[in-house]
Amino acid sequence: MARLLHNLLLLTVGLTLKIRVMGYWSLIYGYCALCTGVALLKLGWNIILRPSTTFQWTVRETPPACLNDTSLGTHCYVRIKESGLRFHYVAAGERGKPLMLFLHGFPEFWFSWRHQLREFKSEFRVVAVDMRGYGESDLPSSTESYRLDYLVTDIKDIVEYLGYNRCFLVGHDWGGIIAWLCAIHYPEMVTKLIVLNSPHPCVFTDYALHHPSQMLKSSYYFFFQLPYFPELMLSINDFKALKSLFTSRNTGISCKGRWLTTEDLEAYLHALSQPGALTGALNYFRNVFSVLPLSHSEVKSPVLLLWGERDAFLEQDMAEACRLYIRNHFRLNIISGASHWLQQDQPDIVNTLIWTFIKEGEGRKNYRNL
Repeated sequence: MARLLHNLLLLTVGLTLKIRVMGYWSLIYGYCALCTGVALLKLGWNIILRPSTTFQWTVRETPPACLNDTSLGTHCYVRIKESGLRFHYVAAGERGKPLMLFLHGFPEFWFSWRHQLREFKSEFRVVAVDMRGYGESDLPSSTESYRLDYLVTDIKDIVEYLGYNRCFLVGHDWGGIIAWLCAIHYPEMVTKLIVLNSPHPCVFTDYALHHPSQMLKSSYYFFFQLPYFPELMLSINDFKALKSLFTSRNTGISCKGRWLTTEDLEAYLHALSQPGALTGALNYFRNVFSVLPLSHSEVKSPVLLLWGERDAFLEQDMAEACRLYIRNHFRLNIISGASHWLQQDQPDIVNTLIWTFIKEGEGRKNYRNL
């Protein structure tokens, strides 16, 4: 009798798990279908309004002058033996000084850290990487090549190639996700972790599943699961959707004095208009649902989390919830009026907060609104 009850319990648990898994993937594919329908309506409306220009876009062959600004650093390349991939990065500051490594988000590249490269090169060896699939780094063609474990290993390999075993790791958006994971899986490598507008991966998963408003803001995650079509939608009307991300009132940079110049915007379009560039960037999203939630989630490094109050894509409540996963000093700063593109929107405030965090002791917990 006891064995029968035990077997029934195992069967019930197994069935419940299967139902939850089926529900999870049904939600993902169902929402994906909904987002596709909305995108098709937008495409049809664009064709009606702009029949002659909808399917026109220009590959930017020549990089704008700002990408060769010597005050930002030196352009370098490294080929990682294990993966065979070549990575591009911009470096400044004296070799041998502590390493500060910057990881960009979507749809960005090393240039998003221009304000920080100038700021921190006096005391650090600062390095801003074009991550796998972005900018001048190699663009693997298969979706499988963008698994999270590969992306994390890329950063470990780059740190080692640069001659370091530890670094101050700074990440924004997708770069923030990779930075969190580096701190989780390689705690000895991360002296201090600095994350901008990117919640701990477990916080994001749990919060999105329980808050429809965040699920709606994250609808692009589902749309990007489709092959080819998202690339088309981001390209039509000469990359209008990409331009809007950085410049529109709802999603763009908030601080008027920090709006992207025409040349800055062309720098992004130069990077993202190259053949295969959008597919590389989107492949990050096409692997994310198969690896979440995480089996390991604790962060042992000291953490500074900076959050733009007006982030159009991520709800602020997730920021405080990250504290649950941190087993060390945690400092959270909410920056009023700032957008998702925090390090470009409010670089002076961001730089000051990073300096403070780097120099302060690790024994206190602080929370402050700016």
